Amino acid sequence: MDPAAPRIREAMQAVSLLRQHRLADPALDAACLEVKRFQAQRFTATYADLLHSHRYQRAAQFFLNELYGDKDYAQRDHQFSRIANTIDRLFPKAVVETAAALAEVHALTEELDDRMAQQWRLHRAGSQAARYIRCWRAVGDIAARRQQLQVVLHLGQELDHLTHMRGLRSLLKMMRTPAAAAGLSALQNFLESGFDAFSQMKGATEFLNVVEARESALIDSLFSDDAVACETFLLQLLARTAPH
Repeated sequence: MDPAAPRIREAMQAVSLLRQHRLADPALDAACLEVKRFQAQRFTATYADLLHSHRYQRAAQFFLNELYGDKDYAQRDHQFSRIANTIDRLFPKAVVETAAALAEVHALTEELDDRMAQQWRLHRAGSQAARYIRCWRAVGDIAARRQQLQVVLHLGQELDHLTHMRGLRSLLKMMRTPAAAAGLSALQNFLESGFDAFSQMKGATEFLNVVEARESALIDSLFSDDAVACETFLLQLLARTAPH
């Protein structure tokens, strides 16, 4: 695996450029937020069973909040960028690799969301599900979609790896004060919540297998299935978790 610092720095630079580009174009920024909100709703519907499972609830919620949500990650991104060159002196090696994995997930997700948002402004007709399918197919790039899933799974594997390190939870707790003093509270919160969410499962293999199977099936469907059938499936999926 390549050194973490340049991977984090490169990923955060890419995210920063995308964010600056969107802030200079309010319509694109608004479209990107709509795409992210739809994706968060889709994730919530796809994993409704895990989000209500005693064993998997915290891990599924962590993925929703940190990877698939419409949350503003600017504070965390700023902290990542600022400490890219020193993170390996502040955190254990395994934690640094987890941070690098998160940065890479975030950068690829932001790139794909930005490309979706550009298409979202062009495809305005129909339901949100229909618009999403048309935008997805206009963006194309099945290789990038599959890579996005793989980097998400890699992050999950790294978090699971952390839970097997004896004494790491105590170490993370001890790092709260110095992390806060160094202005790293968002990164610290991510690490602690991720550790606790994956630790509760007592093994993440089944959880990650479910994510891989469902996301792979969705990717294939969005690219290959009849558009009307795909829209019907998404609408029925979203209806399960819609407020009544």
